Order: sequence, then C-alpha cells, then structure tokens
Amino acid sequence: MTPKRNPVGWFEIYVSDMVRAQSFYETVLNIQMQPLPVPDGMEGGFEMLMFPSDMENQAPGSGGTLCRMEGFTPGAGGTLIYFSCEDCGVEASRVMAAGGQVFREKFSIAPYGFISLIIDTEGNMIGLHSMH
Repeated sequence: MTPKRNPVGWFEIYVSDMVRAQSFYETVLNIQMQPLPVPDGMEGGFEMLMFPSDMENQAPGSGGTLCRMEGFTPGAGGTLIYFSCEDCGVEASRVMAAGGQVFREKFSIAPYGFISLIIDTEGNMIGLHSMH
C-alpha cells in the first residue's frame, strides 16, 4: 500500500541565535530562507524562518523552520533530521566555513545512498542524504 503522504509533515529546528543559524543553513544548503509570521498569541520571544518548500502543491518532502523560542534549547541527542541533497559531500564541504562541524564525512548506507552527519552553529546534529 502506497502512503498518501510522507510521514513527516513539518519540522522545527530550535536555535539560540537566529542570524547565525540562518547564515549557516543558507550557506551549507545554498538556499534563501524567509520569515514566517508568528502565530497569534505567540508574539515576543518567538521567531521563525522557513526553509524553501512548496506546501500548497503538496510537493514531496516536508516543510519546516528554524525557531527561536524562550524555553527551548538547541543541541545534539534529540531528533535527527536529514536534508535531501544531490551529493551530500558538496553540502558537507561547506559546513566548516559556515561555522559548523562535520561529525562524520560522507559514507555509504548502501543500497540507500550516502549520508554525512554535521553539527550546526547551534549544536544541533543534522544529516545530509543523497543517492550519489
């Protein structure tokens, strides 16, 4: 049975410094992020920047944001999010210059492609995945 949608519908990566985190993700993933309006009742102490996505046309994948919110602390050891790439080694090569760390260089997870594990400027570990 084919699922009607991908299992992940949304994600939030919590950060301490939004400007620093935005610069890191835009540099490593070669993207432009956009501010997302703050939901009613959550003004002050809450910021969101959205990763590029096409949620209206239900494109494959998941939309998500960087979030800065009082009471939430970024760091490794929680949920691991993988970003899809053409060649995860290319994105991993941008990590150190963007202020992050490469935890594990590109390696095979045959027959499912390749991954790199990196740590962003906020201490979050994220994955990069590609088929090549």
